[in-house]
Amino acid sequence: MKHLAKRITGTSKKSFGMYGRAAAITDRELIHMELGRPHADTPDHIKEATIAALRAGKVHYSSLSGELHLRQALREKLAAKNAMDMDVDQIIVTNGLTHASYAAIMAFIDEGDEAILLEPYYPQHIGKIELAGGKVVMAQLDAKNDFRIDPTLIEPKITPRTKMIVLINPCNPTGRVYSREELQGLADLAIKHDLLVISDEVYEDILFGGAKHISIASLAGMAERTVSMFAFTKSYAMDGWRIGYMTAPEWAIGGLLKITANDVTHVNTFIQDGALAAVTGDPAVLADLIAEDREKRDIVVTRLNQMAGVTCAWPEGTIYAFPSIKGTGLGSQIVAERLLDETGVVVEAGSFYGAAGEGHIRVCFGSLSTPRINEAMDRMQRFFGAL
Repeated sequence: MKHLAKRITGTSKKSFGMYGRAAAITDRELIHMELGRPHADTPDHIKEATIAALRAGKVHYSSLSGELHLRQALREKLAAKNAMDMDVDQIIVTNGLTHASYAAIMAFIDEGDEAILLEPYYPQHIGKIELAGGKVVMAQLDAKNDFRIDPTLIEPKITPRTKMIVLINPCNPTGRVYSREELQGLADLAIKHDLLVISDEVYEDILFGGAKHISIASLAGMAERTVSMFAFTKSYAMDGWRIGYMTAPEWAIGGLLKITANDVTHVNTFIQDGALAAVTGDPAVLADLIAEDREKRDIVVTRLNQMAGVTCAWPEGTIYAFPSIKGTGLGSQIVAERLLDETGVVVEAGSFYGAAGEGHIRVCFGSLSTPRINEAMDRMQRFFGAL
């Protein structure tokens, strides 16, 4: 009998947003600013460390949690950079942050449990929650308040079925880097209502203008109720490598390993030497990559603010601008579709990230060369000027 499991047929149909629409266009060249994909190549020292590991015969099974030498280096990084005092056995190397979040949600969500997403949200987390049998609950943040974390907008969404809150910091799509005060407000809610926090920190290194990233697990009372997730994807231009890691309380590690061991066994052995080279390498390499993102951010935000009907706050982190297009009087999906059809520039509609994102578009400035960014901005400026 041919039928899919209810976990597939009974959950939301996944949308790929403007990427899916653009992928169907093959008769003209497009400028893609909808995908959060690094433009830079992976630094050479990371590649060379991986090649050396292959040549040294690191091609066999290894630790389910990840290579010990990598986890030891990650432990030192977490202590120095994130103010998180973790035992090496509280670290699991994963196939990117997507795998880490899947494992965390599958390990903690039971049928009927609720998980709160802060809106605008990252859509991929929805499918994982639903696959686990959970219910997604949206807590809309306020654009007029710069999408700040406001406990008064979140606490009314908490019910006896609430199990966790999902946090993205720095935030995709808004570009916000949450302050200690904001994170403390969220932590207070988690402690008060005995909730887990699943913290996506993939953009922790990509910060601008003096913004400081704070891991919520470093706040008092949060280490025992937070799964913190990181990756080399954006910081080191390693999106195709699929390697990241997560940390969790001691009581949770066995359950997380039950998921990861059953779905992937462990991460590829030899690429873990590449990750080690990234985390222990010359910090100037990372600084140069971020400086390039900063230059592109400055171009994009300056140009967007010169466009008719468009206003754009300065992103504090990530590789995204989230300009308001409310001045055009058009909906965000309409603007995204018209930009694609009339200019060949692909951006994502703010509504793709929930109702709180309506009136905005998301523009990725990290995925293109500077000349292509300037070409995209020229096309967008003509478009908005002609409305």
